Amino acid sequence: MDNETYTHPHRIEDVEIQEWLESLDSVLDSSGPEVAAEILERLRAHATVAGIDLPFSANTPYANTIPARLEPLFPGDQELERRIKSLIRWNALAMVVRANRVEHNIGGHISTYASAATLYEVGFNHFFRARSEEFEGDTVYFQGHAAPGMYARAFLEGRISPQQLENFRRELKPGGGLSSYPHPWLMPEFWEFPTVSMGLSPLMAIYQARFNRYLEDRGLKPVTDAKVWAFLGDGETDEPESLGAITLASREKLDNLIFVVNCNLQRLDGPVRGNGQIIQELESAFRGARWNVIKVLWGSEWDPILERDTEGLLVKRMGELVDGEYQKLVVSSGAYVREHFFGSDPRLLQLVEPLPDEALRRLRLGGHDPRKVYAAYKAAVDHKGGPTVILARTIKGYGLGEAGEGKNVTHQQKKLNEEELREFRSRFGIPLNDDDCVEVPFYRPAEDSIEIQYLRARREALGGYTPKRSVRSKPLVADHDELFKEFFDGSEGREVSTTMAFVGMLRKMLKDQEIGKLVVPIVPDEARTFGMESLFRTVGIYSSVGQKYEPVDVNTLLYYKEAKDGQILEEGITEAGSMASFIAAGSAYATHGINTIPFFIYYSMFGFQRIADFIWAAADMRTHGFLLGGTSGRTTLSGEGLQHQDGNSHVLALSVPNLRAYDPAFAYEMAVILQDGIRRMYKDGESIFYYITVMNEPYAMPAMQGDVKDGILKGMYRYRQATAPKSKLRAQLFGSGAILNEVLRAQEILDTKYGVAADVWSVTSYKELYVDGNETERWNRLHPGEKARIPYVTRCLADAPGVLVAASDYLKTLPNMVSKWMPRRLASLGTDGFGRSEGRASLREFFEVDSRFITLATLHELHTDGKVEGSVVDKAIKDLGINPDKANPVIS
Repeated sequence: MDNETYTHPHRIEDVEIQEWLESLDSVLDSSGPEVAAEILERLRAHATVAGIDLPFSANTPYANTIPARLEPLFPGDQELERRIKSLIRWNALAMVVRANRVEHNIGGHISTYASAATLYEVGFNHFFRARSEEFEGDTVYFQGHAAPGMYARAFLEGRISPQQLENFRRELKPGGGLSSYPHPWLMPEFWEFPTVSMGLSPLMAIYQARFNRYLEDRGLKPVTDAKVWAFLGDGETDEPESLGAITLASREKLDNLIFVVNCNLQRLDGPVRGNGQIIQELESAFRGARWNVIKVLWGSEWDPILERDTEGLLVKRMGELVDGEYQKLVVSSGAYVREHFFGSDPRLLQLVEPLPDEALRRLRLGGHDPRKVYAAYKAAVDHKGGPTVILARTIKGYGLGEAGEGKNVTHQQKKLNEEELREFRSRFGIPLNDDDCVEVPFYRPAEDSIEIQYLRARREALGGYTPKRSVRSKPLVADHDELFKEFFDGSEGREVSTTMAFVGMLRKMLKDQEIGKLVVPIVPDEARTFGMESLFRTVGIYSSVGQKYEPVDVNTLLYYKEAKDGQILEEGITEAGSMASFIAAGSAYATHGINTIPFFIYYSMFGFQRIADFIWAAADMRTHGFLLGGTSGRTTLSGEGLQHQDGNSHVLALSVPNLRAYDPAFAYEMAVILQDGIRRMYKDGESIFYYITVMNEPYAMPAMQGDVKDGILKGMYRYRQATAPKSKLRAQLFGSGAILNEVLRAQEILDTKYGVAADVWSVTSYKELYVDGNETERWNRLHPGEKARIPYVTRCLADAPGVLVAASDYLKTLPNMVSKWMPRRLASLGTDGFGRSEGRASLREFFEVDSRFITLATLHELHTDGKVEGSVVDKAIKDLGINPDKANPVIS
């Protein structure tokens, strides 16, 4: 093609297009970008009115959002920062390579940090403010696979020893080691947030930023300009949680929130979008959600080339390639780049004609250019009115060369040969000779070196070191005896559910002088289901803008009241988002030094079964608070059926080590558990949290009889003794939650119809019994020469005669798991199987856990022990109206 005027398909000549572009440039020069944007918007509106169908796109060109002429001056010593960053790169690589030499396949990741080093170092040197007594600091969610880089920097800072680096991924070695990824449970003075379960940290960051505003609007902390930074990978955005709440961030105008997406175009196995453009896809999603999007795609070396491109051909070409092609360019020679990228148009070739092939090969991407990254970060922290996402182009495995730079295998790269190590050493100027280099030693300059002095000075200017976790909250003072006292007296014959009993306790807690302002009720659009609508008017639903409308039920007592200082977090239909709020509130004792007490109440089936990964993250974070599984149990939720009826959650709760799980039947049991939980978490500072199931089945709540608090907390106590304890036919019956009333009815049937004297035990927590039994066994095994300890359940039943029968609204495995510590065989009834849309009575008959089946199980156990004839059991089946040929609920 020659230099003649090119005519486009619509007969618009280049010269005409050029005139329009020059007009826009003139407006930019004379009036600035705001005026230019206004003109363009008015032109678009005018065209629409004129009937012109303008194609919609949420995308901008495949170019840097911030042009070179608008970049701020870089404030640091760029060369010195590069040297420090190179040392961190080396030590991050060294810890992974050394660990895998000592123990083959111990694992670790080099490539993620290699791609993101500049993104982090610009933040560490100029933006990430540490927490202090004077300032709450910025909150940073570090990308989990980049953990070696964070350790390597902390090593230069003197916060991590060479021995700890040596023991990366080998925490149990003498002298201690380092966890694979960010885990506050394992490193409680270093990591704040567990971030390697991909997709969780972006959503948690959004709700953390919103919770920060909640605390400010309620006057619990001062208003600050502290930011929440979330670093994630472009491949991570495939997880639904990553982008699932981005509209919340813009709706709430969270300009305290900054996402940094490391767009190296690769996930674990290969390209993120080999046949597409992940950066453009993400830009469209975030711009559509009204985020401020900043693209950092091309390094400074591209600026003069772009400046020479007066026709816009280069930016057009940049937008034509799919990611698979870009990945190929990264691993190819300069000659290949010239031919396959610039060679598509002679005019493009002219732009780079002065540059040698090697210069083309080394054209940096924006995410590896500190000046470009600094400009993006500065624009992000200065932006007002909404959240910002920075999409930074990088190369996965940057600097690894033939060992894996930009290759599909790079995520799993853990070893380098001698030649690759020397190449890496030379590329980043590590002061090691050829022989020392292959030993991959950790390298730290002298304490008085210019590098260490600069590094320390930058962190001192930003308030101290990060990441760093410290508990700054002061313990609560009271034990709240008076607050819970009324619930020990029962309901005086009134029928109430344990859910309503909990709401009554919550109402009192909200009024308490010490903890009232600290309570954070959280509901996922089910407050009315749980009878919590009375709280709408008394404490209000939090809204960052107050209530701009008059609710349709404004004339009713319990109208929907939103307020800027509202206390309830009504999250809408999102258990994941509600759990993220729970985590933010439950970790505020460390993040903000505030003892907020979250109560997250939800359909119990939609807890562990749906958001168990978030619950696990909460455990890792040492979160405090109470999870309330509402309408729990397989048979207490009338009508709803298979998807809603929960018989699993207490079994699933077994997997979380620091979670205390309780299934109380009565109001006083719940009062004891709540009071003790507040004491243990917020006064004694234990790293535990609670799962408590509550039901919607109403019945009269009894008063607490005797000193049973210890038994409630340990997991079981004798609730009602047999009326004829000297009877020849004896039984011990165990009930939990709503099924305890069925057990009590079975006690009466056994006594009046069959002459069986049964004691009834309230089992408030099979998990507590299970943990105690295992701990006791372990102690005995490790101390064979000392007097053996006895499990709590064994001690309880030491003098309890008769057969043993347990009934639960959960899987049979729940009572079965403690049977080994019982003195005799245990018969377990439970709700294994799928739920049904039915009423409570029919459901309990279907699952064989009602009073009749409990009676039958007791008689059958007595028959097995030779205490009653088989004819008695046969007659009982007929008398109780049980169909022996009914379908097995487990498989029907």
